[in-house]
Amino acid sequence: MTEEQPVSESPFPLSPQVLAGDTSDVYFLRTNRIMELEGVNPRVTMEFFPSGDGTLCGMKEVLALLGQALPPDAEVWALNEGDPFRLKEIVLRVTASYLSFGVYETAILGILAHESGWATAAHECVEAAQGVPIVSFGARHVHPAVVAAMDYAATVGGCVSCSTPVGAEVAGVSPSGTMPHAIIICFGDTARAAVAFDKHMPPEVPRIVLVDTFHDEPEEALQVAEALGDRLHGVRLDTPGERGGVTPDLVIEARARLDLAGFQHVKLFVSGGVTPARIRAFLEAGAPVDSFGVGSYISGARPVDFTADIKEVEGKPVAKRGRIPGIVANPRLHRAI
Repeated sequence: MTEEQPVSESPFPLSPQVLAGDTSDVYFLRTNRIMELEGVNPRVTMEFFPSGDGTLCGMKEVLALLGQALPPDAEVWALNEGDPFRLKEIVLRVTASYLSFGVYETAILGILAHESGWATAAHECVEAAQGVPIVSFGARHVHPAVVAAMDYAATVGGCVSCSTPVGAEVAGVSPSGTMPHAIIICFGDTARAAVAFDKHMPPEVPRIVLVDTFHDEPEEALQVAEALGDRLHGVRLDTPGERGGVTPDLVIEARARLDLAGFQHVKLFVSGGVTPARIRAFLEAGAPVDSFGVGSYISGARPVDFTADIKEVEGKPVAKRGRIPGIVANPRLHRAI
């Protein structure tokens, strides 16, 4: 185990409902009430571990919650945000009076499960991309109440940015996006919409234009490049599944036609149903993609189930049937509280 480190500040404000225990399974609330009435409040050690391998996320939020809940004599050991973890590896160990934190077991497990699921999926995409930047585009697939957590987790998993201002603020990055089909359809012409975008957006916003609305993608890319010239940073290909989606050959053709017309500076961004397998297919085919936008593969990732076990009561090893009594050593843990 390493030296004690300061508690990480949470990037999220702690909800009053979480602090009050209203998001906990009701049996924890009932347990607290019974133990309080009976005067039972032992000092316990509880360990948290995952159901599979992955990328850890949510630990900053968990430590902020524990930091408010635990008494001064508590002790917390944890892995760091973004650390890889293995099946059943202890990622968090809390030693304190049970009533000080037991009611938060549901919240702690849920935070780690969902954010680690998103971070793990993002990391899979980043690994597949071999250095090509990945941006999280999944906000439209989740409830707005969890958008910030999802986009933050995606950046912990390695995404360079995300599409929402709230997620970007939490992650400490700038939001990333191009333009929707809606503006192009309302203007009735891709190049006209691109000119308006360029006219009204501040200089720090990259001029990246969607090029699959009305015409063939390479054709629209050339129209936009001719309209904006050197001001055009890139084009995004988001061909719908009804047209076969974006393919490596389409990217290769778009690159060739832009280069032949003298627009070698224009970057190519790909989105729409992007997965690690598709990313690898683009790279293996030699398609010159400059960045991928990933949506539902990250936002729809299955949470990584976490489990919590009391392993000591008043210093004495204990465990439910099927588990080994006593704490499980993990030299990778650091003192967090």
